Amino acid sequence: MAVKLAVIYYSSTGANYKMASHAAETARQAGAEVRLVRVKETAPPEAIAQNPAWQAHYDAAQDVPIASLDDIVWADAIIFSSPTRFGNTASQMQAFLDTAGGIWFRGETMNKVVSVMSSAQNMHGGQEATVLSMYRTMYHWGAIVVAPGYTDKAIAEAGGNPYGTTATVDGEGNVPDSVLPAVAHQTKRVLDVASWIKAGKG
Repeated sequence: MAVKLAVIYYSSTGANYKMASHAAETARQAGAEVRLVRVKETAPPEAIAQNPAWQAHYDAAQDVPIASLDDIVWADAIIFSSPTRFGNTASQMQAFLDTAGGIWFRGETMNKVVSVMSSAQNMHGGQEATVLSMYRTMYHWGAIVVAPGYTDKAIAEAGGNPYGTTATVDGEGNVPDSVLPAVAHQTKRVLDVASWIKAGKG
């Protein structure tokens, strides 16, 4: 039985969209049933318009479905991807996570396999802190965190973050080529663990 994977991302200029899209495509090629969804933009239009790259990506992403709590309930596994904001999760992503109290209370976040990716515009921009801050929510959910660790050379080649793939990106949403193999490895690792759990529950 195929693993159901939700890839839930927020992206302003497009970097996390590219990482999430690569994760989704990797999972589809591996036989998973995939939903690629974006967290709703909450920034005011005038803020978006001040950054041409942000506006361009916002316009280009309109065909991507908006994430809902149903995507979490539906999924066996979830990969989240969020940019870093001052060493923390982007407010748009955090606002989405903060709406999950109802499904958490009903036990519908329990035993989901989860993993996180992130980005920032410099090497020490808080990517690790962002990934770890999102995992705190997952621990409260009773989810099963699957980090990449140092389980493949692609992790070191992408910068060596064992908590989740992170990218150092520019302001135009470009992701270094070295990051994509790490995204693929993290995705496959999530699918492997989710398939073991799904088979055991079955």
